[in-house]
Amino acid sequence: MKFVMLNSRGGDYLVVAQNIAWLRTDENGQTKVGIVGGQPLLVTGSIDEVAATVLTA
Repeated sequence: MKFVMLNSRGGDYLVVAQNIAWLRTDENGQTKVGIVGGQPLLVTGSIDEVAATVLTA
């Protein structure tokens, strides 16, 4: 099981990489990360930056 550290303005998330279902661009340079069986997370960074973080984990 691989974990990914995703930064947020309200705090950081440690997410299981396999549970990430989708990424969507949001406002103010943030990205929404869809989680299987859960609510989406709002994280900092563009969709490309978040995707690169997930792929390198």
